[in-house]
Amino acid sequence: MINLTPAAVKAVQRFIRGSETPVAGLRLMISGGGCSGLQYGMKLEAEKAEDDWEVEVDGVKLLVDPMTMPMIDNVTVDFVDTLTHTGFKFDNPNASAHCSCGSSFSV
Repeated sequence: MINLTPAAVKAVQRFIRGSETPVAGLRLMISGGGCSGLQYGMKLEAEKAEDDWEVEVDGVKLLVDPMTMPMIDNVTVDFVDTLTHTGFKFDNPNASAHCSCGSSFSV
């Protein structure tokens, strides 16, 4: 299960409305990098891949590949907008360590 806070839902819906191309969903992904070894990624997708998990949260379709899903199961995605930081923040109970900026982690 993946959780989106109301602020994250609102932000994603705003990005989808502003997209110039049709959107099948929001892809959540993990890739190598960042100061803790793995980093989160997000992008609007025009098409769902055949092996994607499709999860709908408060009207937002999330697309997750099979390699990423176990690493972000039970993650909560929030959207913060402060004087010092604007963007998505991940709270991942599967992470054994994470960097101070919150954009990378290790398992």
